[in-house]
Amino acid sequence: MSESGRDGGVRLAVLSRGARLYSTRRLVEEARKRGLDVNVLDPMSFSLFVDDGSIDIMHEGKPIGFDAVIPRIGHSITRHGVAVLRHLEQMGIWTANTGQGILQSRDKLHASQLLARNRIPVPRTVYVRDTADVEQAIASVGGLPVVVKVTEGTQGQGVFLRHTHQETRNLVQGLLHTGKAVLVQEYIVESHGTDIRALVVGDRVVASMRRRARGREFRSNFHLNGTVEPVELDPAYEEVACRAARILGLRIAGVDLLESDDGPLVLEVNSSPGLEGIEKASGVNVAGAIVDFVISDTDFSDVGLDQLLRTIPGEGVLSIQLLQHPNLIGMSIGEVFHGSPNTPVFALSRGDRLMWNPESSIQLRFDDVLICYGELESLRATLRKAMSTSPQRPIDGPASEESNA
Repeated sequence: MSESGRDGGVRLAVLSRGARLYSTRRLVEEARKRGLDVNVLDPMSFSLFVDDGSIDIMHEGKPIGFDAVIPRIGHSITRHGVAVLRHLEQMGIWTANTGQGILQSRDKLHASQLLARNRIPVPRTVYVRDTADVEQAIASVGGLPVVVKVTEGTQGQGVFLRHTHQETRNLVQGLLHTGKAVLVQEYIVESHGTDIRALVVGDRVVASMRRRARGREFRSNFHLNGTVEPVELDPAYEEVACRAARILGLRIAGVDLLESDDGPLVLEVNSSPGLEGIEKASGVNVAGAIVDFVISDTDFSDVGLDQLLRTIPGEGVLSIQLLQHPNLIGMSIGEVFHGSPNTPVFALSRGDRLMWNPESSIQLRFDDVLICYGELESLRATLRKAMSTSPQRPIDGPASEESNA
């Protein structure tokens, strides 16, 4: 991007197929109020070029000239939209949501896997590939009724509530027959017909609303004629919403939360959340908050350390889950890497905390995740040696203050 573009402020592109759509129109309005040069560009009108040692992109046959992108990529064009975003990312153009983040959020199974792995509470869910597995799936999620859904869908489409075994089997069979990937999910009785939408921008919730279904409908989506109302979000719900968006790699997200007896459950994370319902319900200028975030964050890009280090042959990032390697539990980080000139651990994930450059004296716990970087062959050799030669130690004994950090 050119310095001349910076002198005149951020040059913004909203990737959308409909300039008159409420969300797109509001983003453009707020950008222009702030004096930004903003254009709506159809993501299907981009051409991507790859040459020896370089890449380029054109829109409707013309060179592009913008600094930041807010993607409004619909489900029907996910594949092409993500290809465009990835191309822009490789060119160093800032994107409000990355292609990878969009892909992760749109696959409901993958999203649930990532969230559950990172201790985000989600409804119990079973991936079903054969009608013979339906009975076990129903039992695994707590019994009837159950929610049956396809792994990819939007605005409540492909989501069904079933009350009997026969109904569930018939529905699953029909969905599998049409080539759909199917999930059977726990039904949260206490939240019937309601959920909370938290709109995350950056690292905070800027607006929230409670959505209620009408009549016998159990899906509360605004586009299914559900009603919306303002809600004061509990801090625990805010924290879960922000963490869920971050884990899926989204800077802007609509996080749908169920109000269970045990606290918030993340139902879904939307990478292109509609703004109409939540602006009207909350009274918050969400579009303005998004544009303000773009202005403040455009100069900075998230970089995956693993991707960065992979440009150096033989180097990269490894993570070690202590649950899978009990021989390391109770050892200190220094003992694990005994003999190494430098401890190659740059972070330790413990509970909901991430400890950067942890002290070598910290003892490892059963639920820790070590994140290491360096020369991969050497890292693997050192870790294998520690796993095979170190006896499991008690973890409830005396420990230093650092060990209990």
